[in-house]
Amino acid sequence: MSRLNQNPTDANDDLKERVRAFWQAHPCGTKFSDAAMGTREFFERVEAHRYAKEWHIPAAADFAGARGLRVLEIGCGLGTDGAQFAKAGASYTGIDLTEAAIDLARKRFEGSGLPGEFHVTDAENLAFADELFDLVYSHGVLHHTPDTARAVQEIHRVLKPGGRAIVMLYHRGSYNYRVGIRILRRAGARLLKSESGIRVVHRLTGEPLDSLREHAGLLTGRNDGDTSSDEFLSQSTDGAGNPLARVYSRREARELFKDFRKVELRAYFLNKRFIPLIGKLLPRPVESALASRWGWHLWIYAKK
Repeated sequence: MSRLNQNPTDANDDLKERVRAFWQAHPCGTKFSDAAMGTREFFERVEAHRYAKEWHIPAAADFAGARGLRVLEIGCGLGTDGAQFAKAGASYTGIDLTEAAIDLARKRFEGSGLPGEFHVTDAENLAFADELFDLVYSHGVLHHTPDTARAVQEIHRVLKPGGRAIVMLYHRGSYNYRVGIRILRRAGARLLKSESGIRVVHRLTGEPLDSLREHAGLLTGRNDGDTSSDEFLSQSTDGAGNPLARVYSRREARELFKDFRKVELRAYFLNKRFIPLIGKLLPRPVESALASRWGWHLWIYAKK
């Protein structure tokens, strides 16, 4: 069957399988630790990197406020944020599309003596009863599933009346997207066609050489103009070979969560790698102020 004649449902399933295969091979966060995977040291290094780079997360997610709540995390990854909910006294359930993530998240919890329940399942088809959870949390996940709107509907379904959703999506209005990806990465893609260019990009951005060479391999034999905007965005977010990533404007995010009775939006995380010269020198108050307008992470707080 040609792609032109492919049933939309079949196309959706095919894309979802590609998404699953990518994250099965590259569990989110594993590249931030060089310790043996699954060891205590491995998880400690992942956690330290996460909250040093994205220092806003503990307050934005309000881990401390989850005590006594029944919490579902969609896309639990290695269980890093999930462990914070569990430590705070939440009754925690984590789901992920991949066995690789669920296996690591279980090890993370078991190694810390934390209670938690884990399932391999699909965000678009949650295997839970209606009105079961007080809080549904999802950080950087739903922009990777083919039918994000359906996933949001599922979140609404499994939340109790008055329950809350806290969801992070990539922000279309961010500096990272408008300048970092659309301009700087497009220009940088041309440099990746030579080893000397790869080293220049490495020096300018700090991105690992192995990662840059992987990107370069995908560009071999094609012109930068042959890469569609959607494909280039996906390749520029979570690693070479990533089959799907989307960005959302504030208006688009509100439309996704239109069935909720109250929706608040906040932007966090300025990707300072794409701010030449002064990015690393920005004091935290200035960084926070700039991120509130042009941050890469758009957090949606929605009440059912």
